[in-house]
Amino acid sequence: MKNLFYFLFFIWFLSPVCTHKAAAQDATKLNHLPAWALGGFVRPAGVNPVITPDPANLFDCPMQGTSIGWEESDTFNPAAVVKDGKIYVLYRAEDNSATGIGKRTSRIGLAESTDGLHLNRMKTPVLYPDEDNAKEYEWPGGCEDPRVTVTEDGLYVMMYTTWNRKVPRLAVATSRDLLTWKKHGPVFETAYNGRFKDMACKAGSIVTRLKDGQQVITKVNGTYFMYWGEHFVCAATSEDLITWTPVLGPDNELLKIITPRKNYFDSALTECGPPAILTENGILLLYNGKNRNDDEGRDKRFNAGTYSAGQVLFDSNDPYKVTGRLDVPFFRPMDDFEKSGQYVDGTVFIEGLAYLKGKWFLYYGCADSQVGVAVYDTSKQTPGDPVPVF
Repeated sequence: MKNLFYFLFFIWFLSPVCTHKAAAQDATKLNHLPAWALGGFVRPAGVNPVITPDPANLFDCPMQGTSIGWEESDTFNPAAVVKDGKIYVLYRAEDNSATGIGKRTSRIGLAESTDGLHLNRMKTPVLYPDEDNAKEYEWPGGCEDPRVTVTEDGLYVMMYTTWNRKVPRLAVATSRDLLTWKKHGPVFETAYNGRFKDMACKAGSIVTRLKDGQQVITKVNGTYFMYWGEHFVCAATSEDLITWTPVLGPDNELLKIITPRKNYFDSALTECGPPAILTENGILLLYNGKNRNDDEGRDKRFNAGTYSAGQVLFDSNDPYKVTGRLDVPFFRPMDDFEKSGQYVDGTVFIEGLAYLKGKWFLYYGCADSQVGVAVYDTSKQTPGDPVPVF
């Protein structure tokens, strides 16, 4: 009996310590976002992935001259925009013409949703390599990685990557109905007498704002403004949304605004995500960060080569000045479908962001293979994805 008494006393004495220790461990895993950040984003139960490959959808390809399964292999890296009270998702789809990342032909498909979670997609693509003015830039690799937003008068603007398997170029297309698109070619084609026409470039994020509950393109200091870039974040300005001029630094080279950080989740590259947002706190850019592969330079809390998502805040009057940046991702590969497919290191690649009825819907590519969605309800306070304890 005496031994039992001491045993129970010992358990009682340690239990608060153990409970406190467990709570402390849980607290270190929580990802509390600053007031200026967007989120956290929650993956709806039983919904993802929302778009997966469908070999049954056939398309008479003008490039190949035959009927092909245009979304047979992979569907990923989506854009999103609101039209007539619905969310429209424009996603990259790959056929089965080859094996390996960047070796198949990509086309842009279209899906619509009334609730943002359940999507109905068209049977054929809306943007694809064709016998048109973009042939030299899009054959045979196709059209990749769209970001889409809209002007106040209803002109939809798509920034996308043309891929001829030689040089990837950031290009622009416009539409009034999301079905028929006019291609305008590389966005930097004429800037500085063509200096950057053949430069490898991707990922255009045009600055937007919320007006009367709708996310629309806005100007910064009297001009249209775009963050862009894959390995680092640069900027460009435009008067017409079609022709863009890269911003140069004092050395007459591209001005690098955001660069990778050693030993952080974005140690390998920082690639622009969906359209940036002008908020009361500043200009908010959501971006994709890749972790380095080497043990010395990467963030060891995350897998080598992992793509996660970060956020950075710029001064609204000085869009080159950083006023805040997350040190850990607000969104990272968590579920199995985000860590299997073409990119097994784990990838959540954000490109689509749409605002509907008080909620932000974030659409992303899952391991370069499927499309997922996560939702931020602005009426609730939620953390970002938990951070592993190292």
